Amino acid sequence: MRKWISFPHKEGVVSRQAHADFPEQGIYEREAGRSGFFGPAAHFHHQRPPTSWDSWEGPLRPRAFNLNNLETNVHSPFSSPVVLQNKFCKYRFWRCEHKMDFLVRNADGDDLLFVHEGEGELFCDYGHLTVRDGDYIVIPRSTMWRLEPSKPMSLLIIEATNDSYQLPEKGLVGPHAIFDPAMLDIPAIDDAFKAQQVEGKWIVEIKRNDDISKVHYSYSPLDAIGWHGDLSVVRINWRDIRPLMSHRYHLPPSAHTTFVASRFVVCTFVPRPIESDPGALKVPFYHNNDDFDEVIFYHAGDFFSRDNIDAGMVTFHPCGFTHGPHPKAFEAGRKHAKKETDEVAVMLDTRDPLEIGASAFSVEDESYSESWKVKK
Repeated sequence: MRKWISFPHKEGVVSRQAHADFPEQGIYEREAGRSGFFGPAAHFHHQRPPTSWDSWEGPLRPRAFNLNNLETNVHSPFSSPVVLQNKFCKYRFWRCEHKMDFLVRNADGDDLLFVHEGEGELFCDYGHLTVRDGDYIVIPRSTMWRLEPSKPMSLLIIEATNDSYQLPEKGLVGPHAIFDPAMLDIPAIDDAFKAQQVEGKWIVEIKRNDDISKVHYSYSPLDAIGWHGDLSVVRINWRDIRPLMSHRYHLPPSAHTTFVASRFVVCTFVPRPIESDPGALKVPFYHNNDDFDEVIFYHAGDFFSRDNIDAGMVTFHPCGFTHGPHPKAFEAGRKHAKKETDEVAVMLDTRDPLEIGASAFSVEDESYSESWKVKK
């Protein structure tokens, strides 16, 4: 059995409450915490922004990648470029412009698809779903599936390697908070699904240990007439997420957790009112990445804690340094210039270090680490 060392203590000039009512000479609060935002934490009050570094040396620096510039229009999702990865997770970006005339099956783990652009039809073992931008689609391990875009689709694909996706424990707020599980859509064995059950040559690409095997059929393997049970592909759109909010306290990113795996979580930032209490922090607090690597994919809107970030970009903050809002965003928060956010973003927090894929270096904004400097 293990137990965190715990000794609540105050030293020097501090606020009584984290993220609120800062002392005037220490308005730059920094949180150092363990186990993401669930372990013990210390809150420091600094006279200068903890991100006001002069320069960076070494590979740990914060990074930004413009996935719009990746070569992603490839034959199969399994051929799409890996942006980031570790033993427990693969983070890909794929563009699907044409009807898939084959099926894919990932035997390495569950896949989470996030539709960044486009719309179309998903066919899988469980039936048919119409999908659109903003949809999350959880595909259980070894499910056969394919897409028929009606508009070209760009998709973020996060593989839970040798693992599965589950819903977060919602604790005191109850099982219907953030989104009611009744909002999850399930594929249907409908007329569109039955219409594709035709004779002809079909290939199923199966990925196992990152090697591809191909199984050939003389008919469509998606020929089910029905199924029953509690395992299925499920879909929810970010527009159906109702975020937790507090007008007096800035909630940590963990409050926006959407899906969990054993070694990482996926969170969704959606539009919400900004804290209105005069003493409450109105932007994300400066914090250390003490146990997790943080990745944010920007889907839409104006991300209120960042400058010069566009839809289709990804930021990567490895474990080991302090990060937080850009200078303009911090000042706008102090002035309460905005009353609500209009951002939509997908955050991945991994317990294990991520490695950068070779293709990502070609679309990196190498000046990103300089973006916290105050322009004089």
